[in-house]
Amino acid sequence: MALYPMQNTSWAAQENRYGDDKVFDACGLFGFIDTSGQLHDGGPIVTALTNMKERGNGLGAGYAAYGLYDEFADHYCFHVMCRDAASRVELDDYLRRHFAVVHDEPIPSRQVKGILDEPLVWRYFLFPQSSHMAGRSEEDYIVHEVMRINSTLQGSFVFSSGKNMGIFKGVGHPEQIAEFYQIEDYKAYMWTAHTRFPTNTPGWWGGAHPFGLLDWSVVHNGEISSYGINRRHLEMHGYLCTMQTDTEVIAYAADLLMRRHKLPPEVASLVFASPLWNEFEEMTPKKQQMMRAIRQTYGSLLLNGPFTVIIARDGEMIGLGDRIRLRPLAAGVKGDVLYVSSELSAIHLVEPDIEVTWTPLGGEAVIGRLGEAPIAPAKARPSIKQALAQMGLDVPVTMAEEVGHA
Repeated sequence: MALYPMQNTSWAAQENRYGDDKVFDACGLFGFIDTSGQLHDGGPIVTALTNMKERGNGLGAGYAAYGLYDEFADHYCFHVMCRDAASRVELDDYLRRHFAVVHDEPIPSRQVKGILDEPLVWRYFLFPQSSHMAGRSEEDYIVHEVMRINSTLQGSFVFSSGKNMGIFKGVGHPEQIAEFYQIEDYKAYMWTAHTRFPTNTPGWWGGAHPFGLLDWSVVHNGEISSYGINRRHLEMHGYLCTMQTDTEVIAYAADLLMRRHKLPPEVASLVFASPLWNEFEEMTPKKQQMMRAIRQTYGSLLLNGPFTVIIARDGEMIGLGDRIRLRPLAAGVKGDVLYVSSELSAIHLVEPDIEVTWTPLGGEAVIGRLGEAPIAPAKARPSIKQALAQMGLDVPVTMAEEVGHA
């Protein structure tokens, strides 16, 4: 796959409305998967994210939804943002020359107070033309073209490119972005969401989370200090980073490890958050051998620094934190639904009858899969409401009311 020169950065500069150079704080993450495949509207995910409002500053928020385009489920859906009408005409011409476009339309949106200088947002349902693929698989061709568009077309970005899923993101608070994209009108079996407090990079529409490639989406809280070596490793495999953020490398690394190299999520998580070297001594010889092979092969994709991520793809959600747990992650289960969140209060707020909750250890992946009922670990504990009920005690207020006013 050829590499292309990085896109002009003037758009990002325009969106950095406060002239921020470096801001330190937290971000907020939330995600859930209904492993039975039942669809849920966007209301709960917006409620959960808005409950963590102090984790953002209005310079970025977004949502990823899976299972929402059944009518075009077999087609790739490109969500694109364009700086102006001329940029969209140029992008439209490019897409029609390189793909078979089945349907396109504006992404439904509305005017929202506080949303400034929004780009044109459009979606295309398409599939690759075999005459253009040059022996590549469909997925590799999509990756190649997304990289090419995002690095060579001025003022246009493809920010979502999977099948039967979509990413909706921009500059604003969670409730503003939800209203802008009318998130409440969508239904999906899996949702992930992010409220952003930019640290090392500007707050701009293309730099908001989630980040996506094919059906991958990634939301991230933290700072990847290994960004340079991670990026160089990915560029050797044909990926090109153009979004000016450390989170982008996680989406591309997930694609490389789990799609192209076919590693299971449990092993990919050990690449991202490998145990410390001194922990190897406590492992069995067989596990030591496996861990050394992972570190020797994929050491350049180890994520250093404080982080929590939710990585999602069709039928699967992965929650993971750094090895020494410098960023928070909570998990919970209610029936067929697995929840992961930056804050336990957000889980209780959207599911007052949560059955069990737990705090994953650093580097411990929490994985939910479509068709597999979530199983809580032995260390999981009953929710406060469940525990009181087991003791035969009445709960004076709902858990939602309790944590919502905490």
